[in-house]
This record gives sequence, structure tokens and C-alpha cells, in this order.
Amino acid sequence: MPWETLTSLPPSTWSSRPFKRRSLAYRQPLDRLLHDFFERNVKALDVCNAVRDGIEQIREWKKLLDIVLCALENQRFLGEGQFRRAKKALVDLSVSMVDDGESTTGLAHRHRSFGRQNPSSRDQHHRTLGHFRSLSWSVSRSWSASKQLQAIGNNLAAPKANDIVATSGIAVAVYTMSSILLVVMWSLVAAIPCQDRGLHVHFSIPRNFQWAGPIMSLHDRVLEESRKRDRRSACGLLREIDRMDKSTRLMNELADTAHFPLTEDKEGEVRQRAQELRSICEGMKDGLDPLERQVREVFHRIVHGRTEGLHSLGRSSHND
Repeated sequence: MPWETLTSLPPSTWSSRPFKRRSLAYRQPLDRLLHDFFERNVKALDVCNAVRDGIEQIREWKKLLDIVLCALENQRFLGEGQFRRAKKALVDLSVSMVDDGESTTGLAHRHRSFGRQNPSSRDQHHRTLGHFRSLSWSVSRSWSASKQLQAIGNNLAAPKANDIVATSGIAVAVYTMSSILLVVMWSLVAAIPCQDRGLHVHFSIPRNFQWAGPIMSLHDRVLEESRKRDRRSACGLLREIDRMDKSTRLMNELADTAHFPLTEDKEGEVRQRAQELRSICEGMKDGLDPLERQVREVFHRIVHGRTEGLHSLGRSSHND
């Protein structure tokens, strides 16, 4: 993707002697810029892998919602047995949705409906959560999405006038592609659960670039959403995750206040909440597969673009 964008520039942007133009890649500053760009590509591939793991994590959450629906939906009679089964799945879902950055205190505060937990019970929740993640996450436990984004953004600065002249303008194209790559990876990490998904990445794009306005507007909107009081501890800004989190809390509270046999009003409320969960499940079912295909396509385009770029530079070096 990135290198194809560079090589697909109109012929007028290239020298009348393309071979000589390519030879600039082996001189400073373009040699350093291209090296950094290809390194960012590799780091972006790790982010894509982590995002795909996050999508798989959401699928696991959907399975827990399916258990809740199986227990409470389309049942002629709602008794304590169905509620116990649904409650267990709801607790597992709520615990697994807690963002990595939250402390144990934050966990207890966020899920007040769980009641007071003794240390052994709390430790058991963390062991279960850790085991669950170890099965679903392909990145190492020490891997950090936040640090990876910072690494992609390291040394990313708008080219100086003398660098633009020295590279015949290619430095601008490399900077543009690097910036877009960073924004795309940052947006994916913001939306999807990722290990250590801090969003504190510095963006500074000069306004003289035509694409700076829309990019910074997108960045500001995502950042503003992440700072909302009810989203600060969210494990992802995807709308479906927010709906799942809120509906799960409401269903948890409803289950905590249920007394048997259920009154007609209480049973009607339970069935209404179950319909909301069903709507969320249907939305995830329809949206996760296309999203995963898009992430996979981005991954393969980065691989293909990097390979083509290195191959092209290799041919140029051989011809020299």
C-alpha cells in the first residue's frame, strides 16, 4: 500500500530519467527516510496482528452473550436456574471487558453489582482473565500497543525545505504515507481491544498540507470520545463495544434485584433487555467478519508494498 502509493505518482512528478531518480534512495536524507518508513511498516504489521486478536476477543465476548440469551431468551418460564447461568456469563463478560490499565480497585468499583469480593475470589477472576487472554492473544504478554504506536511515530517530522529539494519532493510523499500509516494504526487501536492500548501519541502535522485538516479533525474526534467520562476505562471505542458494556451492566443490575417468582413487570423488563442483547449480537455478527477482512487486506497491502519497494530499490542498486 504505502510504496505502491509512492510509485503510482503521475509520471510528471518523476524525473525524465527514472533510473537517476531512484539513485537518490541511496543518498542522504532519502536513504534514512526510506529506512525509517520500511521499519514503520514492520511495526504496523504487529499492530494489525494485535487488532485481529482484538476482533477475536470480541467474538469470545459474543459467545458469552449467546449463553445469556440461551438462558433468558425464548423461555416460557424464567427461574433461578436460568438466572444463575446468565449471571455467571455476565460476570465473566464484565471482567474480561475491563481494560488492562484498570487496577483491582477500579475493577471492584466498576462492577459494584458483583458485591463485596474476598481476596481469593478476586484473584480467581484475574487468573481466569489471564488464562483467557493467553489463549486468544498471539502477541507476547510484554507487547504494548501504546509503545508500538510511539515507535511508529518516532522521528516522524515534516521534511525541511532543503530535504524536499535534495530528494526532488519524494521526502514529502514518504512523510505523507508515514503519517497516514500512523493515523490508521492509531485509529484501529483506539477502536479495538488491544494489549496496553494507550492513545497518547503525539500528532503534529503542519497545516500547509492539504490533508492535514481532515486527519487532525479525525484525531480530535477520536480523542474527544476517549475522554468522555463513560469511555475513559473502555477497552475499545467501537460503538458495539460501548453498547455491549452498557447493556451488560443493566442486565447485571436487573439480575441482582430479581426476586422469585418474577413479577410480570420484572419478567417483561428482563425480556426487553434480552432483546437489546440480541440486537447487539446481530450487529457484531454482521460487522466483525467484514472488519477482519479489511484489517487482513491492510496487512497484506503493507507486506506487498514493502516487498515491492525493497525489490525495486534492489533492482536499482544492481543496475547501478
